Amino acid sequence: MSDKGTVLVTGGSGFIGGWCVIGLLQQGYTVRTTVRDLKRESTVRATLGKAVDAGALDRLKFYAADLMSDAGWDAATQGCDYVLHVASPLGVAEPKDPDVLIVPAREGAKRAVNAAIKAGVKRVVLTSSVAATSRGTGGGDWTSDETVWTDPDKPGVSAYSRSKTLAERAAWDLIKTSKGTTTLATVNPSLVLAPVLSTDFSDSVQVIQRLLSGKVPGIPRLGFNIVDARDVADLHIRAMTAPEAAGQRFIAAGKFAWMGEMAALLRAKLGKDAAKVPTRKVPDFVLRLVALFDRDLGAVTPNLGHKHDYSSAKAQNMLGWRPRAMEDTVLECAKSLIATGAV
Repeated sequence: MSDKGTVLVTGGSGFIGGWCVIGLLQQGYTVRTTVRDLKRESTVRATLGKAVDAGALDRLKFYAADLMSDAGWDAATQGCDYVLHVASPLGVAEPKDPDVLIVPAREGAKRAVNAAIKAGVKRVVLTSSVAATSRGTGGGDWTSDETVWTDPDKPGVSAYSRSKTLAERAAWDLIKTSKGTTTLATVNPSLVLAPVLSTDFSDSVQVIQRLLSGKVPGIPRLGFNIVDARDVADLHIRAMTAPEAAGQRFIAAGKFAWMGEMAALLRAKLGKDAAKVPTRKVPDFVLRLVALFDRDLGAVTPNLGHKHDYSSAKAQNMLGWRPRAMEDTVLECAKSLIATGAV
């Protein structure tokens, strides 16, 4: 046991969840994590062991819990000081039925928060997304912050954006009505990249993987705020312990970068390993035409050519959080994909 306390991280087999577990173990916490099937424990433990020593892994225990089932949540949460609720379905592809994403995200958040309240946990930190802080696809360029909420009923809002918004709203509503001592903070990351520890990694990393593998025929005029998963984990831990973080949302976002900038960086720094990275640009009208037949592209085409920027000033000013350089994150992510044979 650790004097620092016990933290439950839901979804420890996931990309952000895994880095949260690693960050907590490195700081000396006793950590529990949930997986849907305990048969995955040995695989997940081995993956995490690439970033922490065996002694730290001795402070990690696994529990079975599923976003869509009540079973296991009370056992996982009982005796914990904090809960980081990271587990949630991640969807790059737009599903035919939005509830495939929305229902597990919302119901999972409610199960995790209710279990935390019941266990008397000091604070829950919920992983939301900048998808829940969007000003919408219209109106050209804009900058958003934590005061903005995505309108889930607005035409054109993706199922993923709706799922993150509705899940976060549900968590805030539960805390507000519980009248207990458990407090809530949320972390809303932008596009999350980082070194991958195995070939089982987040959909968000596909941005770099597809560039390196030449799976994209050209560079679209799309851009994202890049944030490192290790920095996202750091913000979760800061939001977990800082008294002033109670009741607050925090955007975790670094520098905005166009895909063309990322492609140029990979070509400049990786030499022959970046031989397949495309150089030509894809005109907007071509993507819009293809999007008529491709549901996935249809979700992003309204953003073509627009700089939709997310400010992390609040996290930096209130919690002293600092995102690392976008260039470092992109290159370390790329090198890890090459090293693991993912490209």
